Amino acid sequence: MSKAFIAQIIQESADLTGTAANRAASDLIDAIVRQLKKDGRFTLPSFGTFTVRKTKARKGLNPRTGEEIKVKAGKTVRFKASPTLKKAV
Repeated sequence: MSKAFIAQIIQESADLTGTAANRAASDLIDAIVRQLKKDGRFTLPSFGTFTVRKTKARKGLNPRTGEEIKVKAGKTVRFKASPTLKKAV
């Protein structure tokens, strides 16, 4: 799914111009990101839950050289599908 796809669906369902639908899609994505930063969690009922998880520092390998490198600790977003979505798919 892409931002363009979301904008197209918004445009068709709300009968908006392409520019307005694109702005609405951007606002939706920004709102989700803000919620993830604030609470570390975002739930869309009947779809699933996005959660922010911390990753530990670890060692990795450079695929070109095979050299061992250090990967810093960070954060990642995980998604867990709802039972309703699992049944639909």
